[in-house]
Amino acid sequence: MSAVTVSPKFQVVIPQAVRESMGLLPGTKLQVIHYEDRIEMIPVRPSKSLRGSLRGIDTSVPRDRDRV
Repeated sequence: MSAVTVSPKFQVVIPQAVRESMGLLPGTKLQVIHYEDRIEMIPVRPSKSLRGSLRGIDTSVPRDRDRV
């Protein structure tokens, strides 16, 4: 776990190991969320990057006979 310091301009530097493991590049947008007593930063990914991520999911839905 790495610790960071908030600068006088309220900026933080994401540690290199974290940037590399997450594949963050300059210009990557992060969504910042306040959750309970912590701050979470989540990379904003384009929705096209999710394509194919649910491959193999069961799409059959039981239906009532009168709703077919």
